[in-house]
Amino acid sequence: MDSISSKITFEYNFVVDNGIISNKDKRDVPTILAVEATLTIKINNELYFETELAILEFYKALYEWKNRVTDEHTPEFHYYTIEYDDYEDGAILSLIPFSNKARVKSIWAEQDLYNIFDLDYIVREFIQLEQNLKRDIENYFGIELKKFIKQIPLVKGPYSDDY
Repeated sequence: MDSISSKITFEYNFVVDNGIISNKDKRDVPTILAVEATLTIKINNELYFETELAILEFYKALYEWKNRVTDEHTPEFHYYTIEYDDYEDGAILSLIPFSNKARVKSIWAEQDLYNIFDLDYIVREFIQLEQNLKRDIENYFGIELKKFIKQIPLVKGPYSDDY
């Protein structure tokens, strides 16, 4: 018997002017953190998560996670921000694999939705999100993320053992 598979969609919209940052700002952490976008996540076409994020910080968390994914191991993904420091209940956004499935969790969820995903599917979706963000950030702001990646802050919360 097949279970009903959950589907996820990610949307983001930059909420700052594209001139806010340039390649010369690669070491300017306040400017890096000022680059914001609204991230919306829908699960089975229902709103699950929507908030403004420091999008370069979120991108780096995805980038670092993607670089740790292998065919044999999918680490947990946890996103924290330096703009918020109360993580008693967990990360802003997490991907938690188990067996050949995974759950998406957020302390800022709009509603509690049942979401068990096929592991291969959700990993592909998160990796595609990272690739789309890279392309769109570079195109919109006219920057090269590889020049910024070392300077973008990355908060390691209490659940980020693999970073």
